[in-house]
Order: sequence, then C-alpha cells, then structure tokens
Amino acid sequence: MGRWEPNGRGRLAQAALDLYVERGFDQTTVAEIAERAGLTERTFFRHFADKREVLFDGSSLLQQSMVDAVAAAPASASPMEAAAAALEPMGELFDQRRDFARRRHSVISVNPELKERELIKLATLTEAIAATLHERGVAEPAASLAAQATIGVFHVTFQRWVAPGETRELGELMRESLAELKAVVR
Repeated sequence: MGRWEPNGRGRLAQAALDLYVERGFDQTTVAEIAERAGLTERTFFRHFADKREVLFDGSSLLQQSMVDAVAAAPASASPMEAAAAALEPMGELFDQRRDFARRRHSVISVNPELKERELIKLATLTEAIAATLHERGVAEPAASLAAQATIGVFHVTFQRWVAPGETRELGELMRESLAELKAVVR
C-alpha cells in the first residue's frame, strides 16, 4: 500500500460501484474492491459490514431527513400533507448524485437479494414516517396509509428519475407524482 490518502470510505464506495457495474455484484469480492480503492480488506470492514452495505450507505441519513421533515410540517397539515413533507428534502439529497443513483439502481435491479434489501429499506422508511405521524397525533389507519402513499410516491418517482434520458430534477418529479396521486384518489 502506498501513502495514506483521504476519503477511504468514498474511494471504497466508488470502487465497489464501478466493479459491481463492470462485473456484477455477485462476481465482485471485497478484496477486489479494496484493491481497486488502494486500501486493505481490513479498511473495507472498518467502513462497511459487508459488500451490500456499500449500496445502502446513507439509509439512516435519508430516514432522518424524511422523519425530520414530517415532524416539522405545520400543525395544521393533514396526515397526507405532513407525510408528503418527507419528500421535500429528497431533491437536495439526491440531485447531485444522479449518476451514482443510476448506477446503483442498475446493480440493484438485476439482483434479487439486493432488490429485497431495497424493499426492506423502503418498509423501514414507511414505518418511521408512520411512527412520526403517530407522534403528531395521527391515528391508525390514517398514519400507515399516509406513510405508505408517501413511500409509494418516492419509489415510483425515484424509478422515473433514474430512467435513461430523464433530466428533470427529483423535486420537480416528486411534485408531479404527488399531483398525480391526488388526481387518482379524487
């Protein structure tokens, strides 16, 4: 190994994603990721529990941002309006990382184990939003329905945002999808 270089975590994440895209997730080893990043396997495991975690790093930040936005919604907001507030910070978190998100999505979408993990992440976000709505005094089933609808909008919109050729910002697409949901339930 050469001289120490900064941002080991970021280099590992970039190396992993590059290898997953080039070779496939299952065909890539932690040793190869570490080597590509110019680091050791031991360093990899200081940053990530396993090679799947590279693709799901930041999930807790995403969840906290969504929960904070729901909690900060005006007291006068309906359950759906409060839950939909969770979508507001998404553009800020994602727009600068579209290429990474597209590449990540291409890896996850062809691997059943990773797709399952992505669905678990979405279920965890749903539960966190519903719990925050409960803290705001929203009863069941309204809290769960609003949380499910919000995560549904997030999931569908994210799929559109990472599609080849899509250039609009995530926030714009989120607002469009929310309007579409409102039209559907009328």
